[in-house]
Amino acid sequence: MTNDSESQLPGATELPGEDGDAAVDVEEATAVPRSRIPDLLHAAVAAVGGVERPGQVRMAEAVADAVDNAEHLLVQAGTGTGKSLAYLVPAVAHGDRVVVATATLALQRQLVERDLPRTVEALHPVLRRRPLFAMLKGRSNYLCLHRANEGTPSDEGEGLFDAAEALGGPASKLGQDVLRLREWAEETDTGDRDDLSPGVSDKAWAQLAVTSKECLGATRCAYGQECFAEKARERAKLADVVVTNHAMLAIDAIEGAPVLPEHGLLIVDEAHELVNRVTGAATAELTVGAVNRAVKRAARLANEKAVDALQAAAENYHGLMETAQPGRVEELPEYLAYAVTAIRDAARQVISSLGETRDKGLSDEDAVRKQAMASAESLHETAERLLEDSEYDVVWIERSDRFGMGTASLRVAPLSVSGLLREGLYKERSVVLTSATLKLGGDFNGVAASVGLPSEARLPDERTPGDNPEPGFGEDAVPHWRGIDVGSPFKYPKQGILYVARHLADPGRDPERPDMLDELAELIGAAGGRTLGLFSSMRGAQTAAEALRERLDNRILLQGEDTLGELIREFASDASTCLFGTLSLWQGVDVPGSACQLVVMDRIPFPRPDDPLMSARQKDVEQRGGNGFMAVAATHAALLMAQGAGRLVRAADDRGVVAVLDPRVETKRYGSFFRSSMPEFWYTTDRNQVRRSLAAIDASAPPVRPVVKRG
Repeated sequence: MTNDSESQLPGATELPGEDGDAAVDVEEATAVPRSRIPDLLHAAVAAVGGVERPGQVRMAEAVADAVDNAEHLLVQAGTGTGKSLAYLVPAVAHGDRVVVATATLALQRQLVERDLPRTVEALHPVLRRRPLFAMLKGRSNYLCLHRANEGTPSDEGEGLFDAAEALGGPASKLGQDVLRLREWAEETDTGDRDDLSPGVSDKAWAQLAVTSKECLGATRCAYGQECFAEKARERAKLADVVVTNHAMLAIDAIEGAPVLPEHGLLIVDEAHELVNRVTGAATAELTVGAVNRAVKRAARLANEKAVDALQAAAENYHGLMETAQPGRVEELPEYLAYAVTAIRDAARQVISSLGETRDKGLSDEDAVRKQAMASAESLHETAERLLEDSEYDVVWIERSDRFGMGTASLRVAPLSVSGLLREGLYKERSVVLTSATLKLGGDFNGVAASVGLPSEARLPDERTPGDNPEPGFGEDAVPHWRGIDVGSPFKYPKQGILYVARHLADPGRDPERPDMLDELAELIGAAGGRTLGLFSSMRGAQTAAEALRERLDNRILLQGEDTLGELIREFASDASTCLFGTLSLWQGVDVPGSACQLVVMDRIPFPRPDDPLMSARQKDVEQRGGNGFMAVAATHAALLMAQGAGRLVRAADDRGVVAVLDPRVETKRYGSFFRSSMPEFWYTTDRNQVRRSLAAIDASAPPVRPVVKRG
């Protein structure tokens, strides 16, 4: 293992001075006047080789205003605006610690590997300091040196074991991955899973990683001084800019246990994902597998009575879950409440028993005990929450066919996270939330409400003389906020067409829509391939791929048949190729150029009617006198469609068509809501015009044409 100084570790950088040593800050960080922001931005944009945009300048000034006036800000910044620099420059310049939370690894890496180093260097002459920055993730993202060197706690109650030897042997794929992880532990500076290339399976990683509850703690662990997770936390404490993810932000905001260092400004990028990520962090699940694992982990150290009680509770719960029917549970039936109560009480006995053996001086059992304790505590917390029957939670039974087991589990999630976010995000610092898609139906209020910012606290988009609300934070402070749309440098009406296939039949539940498949085949033919097919279900994507592979000579890639990264690379490298898939493709594809000139959506991606959480949220809005369909189902679909449409134009010279093969976008009253949520493309329902346009675009692109199979 290398012993480089922390200032030189990737992700926590103080750029070296001319003599090669780390630069030393000679002045305290002080805020730069707002009037200097445009000049600083200009320097940063030049440093990264970019082009300054009017919207970028406007956004940077708005971020500085929000900080100066103790307000919150929603910024819609279209693709190509350069929003990362637009918030980093005023963030670095304002002099207090900043936390930037993103949804994707790609953006985190862009920030710490490209944008922040260049921004820091460009601003150094003005700031007279080089701010430190660091990346911080959850503990399970870092390799655990104790497990790498001492072994992994066994779920069979046997103490520590060698994962490479026990789980298939060193010759197995899992064993080889574990051995490679151990070798990597001696080489890596960060221990960050995302720095490991090629990666390993989740099962292999789990052998050498721990959750925060399983961790022995820096003072009790023999490797505490070298711990990768602890070093990351220490770097974050020293950093001026901390880059993290939405999951860490959610834990910090809603669990009452701070995991992020104190900061004066929070920037939430990819903010359209925040509600889903926070919901995921606040969702708990009681599975048969988790109860059985807790029994095995407790068997060695807990007393026999406690283990027997948990074993009996596990067997009873397993029997009930074998026949449980999926769906929302308005109130736990008596038999199920009894089973959950038995798990809760038995888990409490195990926790007490494990606590009694803590100080008996057993050799290798600290790690085993911590893992057993973490499992028991998780069971107890989840069971307790299920039994609370809170009006603010939604409980449902979910059946999974993973591994062919057909197992069912109880899940519980918050009915809404807006209250959690309002209480946890806005009381102590300014918050800037930004994304390319925050205005749905042409307005910010829907998204703002979902993240805890009420419409009555909204201020005018532009600051005017005398516009001076009472600033400040605290328990009783009103979360004043503004919403601005800084536009996009792209000329959407000239670069893209939004086509709605009005002549098609309304889609039903059956994914086999012959008229839709005919339309899709003709569009692909006119485009010469170059098609990203976004489907509302995996079944729909598979059906379309199978049908069109028989009708077209174009290569059609299907999500799930290879890794997503490899599929996107193949799609981008061959203009005649098409890529079909579902949810992750609606938001996760960045393919500028001629390889993607047609984006097709098979239907409006409404949530499934039987989705327990979405249907509960919709019902709650209706009971409070609102329009549940528009507030929940339509908003969910509009956000996806806006993100999907954003896959088309990724550069200034991109051209193409977004085709929606669902006539309801034109024929239903709510259709205008979806159209106004997407980029301002030229709009048509003329199928012939679209085919001519696609053919013209294809003719000017690299000459790769599909051959349609005949007969």
